[in-house]
Amino acid sequence: MAVLNFGGVNETVVTRDEFTLDHAREVLKDEKIAVIGYGVQGPGQACNLRDNGFNVIVGQRQGKTFEKAIADGWVPGETLFSIEEAAEQASIIMCLLSDAAVMSVWPTLKQYLTPGKALYFSHGFAITWNDRTGVVPGSDYDVIMVAPKGSGTSLRTMFLEGRGLNSSYAVYQDATGRAMERTLALGIGIGSGYMFETTFQREATSDLTGERGSLMGAIQGLLLAQYEVLRENGHSPSEAFNETVEELTQSLMPLFAQKGMDWMYANCSTTAQRGALDWMGPFHDACKPVVEKLYASVKCGNEAQISIDANSKPDYRVGLEAELKALRESEMWQTAVTVRSLRPENDNK
Repeated sequence: MAVLNFGGVNETVVTRDEFTLDHAREVLKDEKIAVIGYGVQGPGQACNLRDNGFNVIVGQRQGKTFEKAIADGWVPGETLFSIEEAAEQASIIMCLLSDAAVMSVWPTLKQYLTPGKALYFSHGFAITWNDRTGVVPGSDYDVIMVAPKGSGTSLRTMFLEGRGLNSSYAVYQDATGRAMERTLALGIGIGSGYMFETTFQREATSDLTGERGSLMGAIQGLLLAQYEVLRENGHSPSEAFNETVEELTQSLMPLFAQKGMDWMYANCSTTAQRGALDWMGPFHDACKPVVEKLYASVKCGNEAQISIDANSKPDYRVGLEAELKALRESEMWQTAVTVRSLRPENDNK
């Protein structure tokens, strides 16, 4: 482990140089790992573990995702099983189902969590709000977490590119005395870049805040507000979209992702610099009360309950698709389809 300085604050992190892949394989050499669920996180984590040389199988219900697992090289009866069969075989059960699915599968899954096994999550939701989810683990097995800071698709893509996606990790329960080394070995095995320690509660609250805030909810709200103001003032869809979304994602985000916001500012015009520095304060002051309200709603469990209630409705998928369809068919994102088709990288396609 290394102690690094993050903005003046020291944190202990785990890197692949210190906790090597060879060491991770040694730690888990006698373990059979079952990835339960092949939806969002399952494919990336399972395939990365397999490609890194770990003994891993997949447990998944029959259906589209079962067929996807077959397409990814998992073999029914050899490395691909029902949830029950995979859980029974494994010493480490990686529960990568959706939060709603965890709740419905938990009565089945817990039957296979015998003493000495490990129950692994990539999100703290089910455990943090187990008074609502009903996921209350027994006391005789490890309960651990590695949470990649991105989608399973990104985890897999970056792995294939020779890079790593950063992850947080936590031990909720150490029944075997090996929970921490199991956790770190799995984190390296799935392809983490570096790992930073957290708790199930901190991961769950920060994750829900981020998704509803700057990562997804807030960014869509801000982009739409600016797009609408430009359109309402006579700007064309192409101009409004380019000034709102395209320039952000294609030009500016790579700059501040590479070296920070000051680097991005330094590589823009003096007019842009002045305006950004003058207006970042008003935007901060307008947004912070909303983020504070959001965080409070997450921390008290209100957002978790909203998710549980919504995801438990029998027609949830129908309602979700209707909402996503409205978003997809909005003028801003229909303009995006045309703009993307005009990008230079599409010239040779």
